[in-house]
Amino acid sequence: MIIGVPKEIKAQENRVAMVQAGVKQLTKAGHRVLIEQGAGQGSGVSDEEYRVAGAEMIPAAADVWKKAEMVVKVKEPLSREYRYFRPGLILFTYLHLAPLPELTGQLLVAQVSAVGYETVQLADGSLPLLAPMSEVAGRLAVQVGARYLEKEGGGKGILLGGAGGVEPGRVLILGSGTVGQNSARVALGMGSMVMMMGRNPQRLAELRQRFPHRFETFGHEQSRLEEELSRADLTIGAVLVPGGAAPKLVTRKMLKTMQPGSVVVDVAIDQGGCFATSQATTHREPVYIVDSILHYCVANMPGAVPRTSTYALTQATLPYIQNIADHGLSAAVLADPALLAGVNTHRGRILNQAVARAQGVSPVDNSADFFKG
Repeated sequence: MIIGVPKEIKAQENRVAMVQAGVKQLTKAGHRVLIEQGAGQGSGVSDEEYRVAGAEMIPAAADVWKKAEMVVKVKEPLSREYRYFRPGLILFTYLHLAPLPELTGQLLVAQVSAVGYETVQLADGSLPLLAPMSEVAGRLAVQVGARYLEKEGGGKGILLGGAGGVEPGRVLILGSGTVGQNSARVALGMGSMVMMMGRNPQRLAELRQRFPHRFETFGHEQSRLEEELSRADLTIGAVLVPGGAAPKLVTRKMLKTMQPGSVVVDVAIDQGGCFATSQATTHREPVYIVDSILHYCVANMPGAVPRTSTYALTQATLPYIQNIADHGLSAAVLADPALLAGVNTHRGRILNQAVARAQGVSPVDNSADFFKG
């Protein structure tokens, strides 16, 4: 199979979808790997390193898209990439289609087989290709939140860890999944008080055992959420509905009860965000203010640490990329239910049920049927 890796064009997105080890493994298996020149520069991978590994370096993104049977990316295509879509093309990347009806429509019209990293799901419900970036984003959320809480960052001027005789800052985390757990670990490491809201009582109990000091949990209780919001210095949105739109847990009215200069970091912004006031931002202009509350809603947070993020991501995605390359998409998804769950669009239809609901269309009853025969 011919696999193409174009350079990411989202603002300040420095990750790349494949590193040298992946090129070497795929070319050794008989596949061709086309990489746009400069694609790995932001992650510290040179064109020469790719060449040595066996890649063909292509000057123009258009040629990568045109020649490749499968295009592997990090982030969803932007509007100027839509012209490269065509029937039969396999696109493997983070898609986050729920809040992106225009992109969804373009994929359907062009009959692109689009597989989303974030919806590849194992039998136990875990998301193996989302997990590494959720881990990075969760840890970053506290790091950037702490920076914007500083007076020079526009915040209320507090140190999350406090000081002698001064109480530590309070961090409220909405969600107990991978993002939430990693946020809690970093916030506690800084010396903060951490409150976590979650839906899974068993998981919350396990986390209380893991983090016995300065850590409390509560369920989805509206009155408790309002109380904790009014006391929080940093609130992190970490709620995930695989493939679907994030629930709006914090209304504009609730936001008004927060202390001026507090900070919101909405990690769920890729799926629309879980604050009513959330709007996607970029690393170039990461924050804005609503009702005296700083909002950090960067839609590609791990892109801030591309070296770490790229290697974490590509270790997870390479086995799935090779499976598709070795066997073709149809055989690969029929043999692997987790990969089948990752298919968002195919033959002009939405196959992922959560995405279909978010787009307001009827989901396909049995997506496997679209790959048989």
